[in-house]
Amino acid sequence: MINNSKSESYAAAGVDITAGYKAVELMKSHIARTLSGGALSDIGGFGGLFELDLTGINHPVLVSGTDGVGTKLKLAFLADKHDTVGIDCVAMCVNDIICCGAKPLFFLDYIACGKNYPEKIASIVSGVCEGCVQSGCSLIGGETAEMPGFYPVDEYDLAGFSVGVVDKEKVIDNKKMIPGDVIIALPSSGVHSNGFSLVRKVFDVENSDIKSPVDALGGKSIAEALLTPTKIYVKPVLALLEEVEVKGISHITGGGFYENIPRSIPDGLGAKIEKSSIKVLPIFDLIAKTGNIPERDMFNTFNMGVGMSIVVAGENAQKAVEILKLNGEDAYIIGEIVSSDNKIELV
Repeated sequence: MINNSKSESYAAAGVDITAGYKAVELMKSHIARTLSGGALSDIGGFGGLFELDLTGINHPVLVSGTDGVGTKLKLAFLADKHDTVGIDCVAMCVNDIICCGAKPLFFLDYIACGKNYPEKIASIVSGVCEGCVQSGCSLIGGETAEMPGFYPVDEYDLAGFSVGVVDKEKVIDNKKMIPGDVIIALPSSGVHSNGFSLVRKVFDVENSDIKSPVDALGGKSIAEALLTPTKIYVKPVLALLEEVEVKGISHITGGGFYENIPRSIPDGLGAKIEKSSIKVLPIFDLIAKTGNIPERDMFNTFNMGVGMSIVVAGENAQKAVEILKLNGEDAYIIGEIVSSDNKIELV
């Protein structure tokens, strides 16, 4: 029986394999929330199995995405809050996948830690499972690696990957984008999971009070605002794709507006963004003011309150906004596609 597996020698070296078994037991109820009809959870033991339903898909294309949470984890350590960073991990992967028009199917996570505290690991995985529920994908596997001497005992790293599917004829590839198309913003929930090396420097998080309420943040603490999990856009975007032709999607991550929006725009065209239309969140105003950061650098590092942008034909813009609003997104127009050799211009 696996419960009889125990190595005193390994434990003396800093690895408690029985803690791993306990963590798995604590995770099970969370994982069960994510399992869809395609997840074959009772088959196999070394690989995660998923039965692919290709109903209505003529030419299936698999789309994959992988990412981590980055140094945002340092805030989780300082605040001793570990149940939301898993949402970030899932979001960073599935939000990339949906940019191709693909529906995420399943997710796998990887946690490396200095010491396996089962309750902490289960808390991390509870967030991963919440992210999977929000995006409609199944958590079908993962790995927890206890690595004493490599990570401090109270720290860990978290990464994962997801696989989705889309019909080849429905892949969003920007080939139909033309001048006059409209750019729609989907609001972010905060800093999401990018730019935290700069954020940590600005607020000197290791040496400052980040847990007290801040008026500029509506009474939230800096820790609360920064640990707000990344918004997952999968379900609203899938609903939009059912009714409106989408010509391009950008997930606004590291590199902000200047790096990410151009990735969905073909050569010869550019994005003209109206800065005054952007609903900048208070956390970004506080970062800019505290760190004395130029506006250009802010827009080149952070999402500034826009977590995703979507390009549709001008005649479909209002309909797209209405569909997104019906699906819980306070979407609004921030610009248009123009003929230009400059991929993006903020005016």
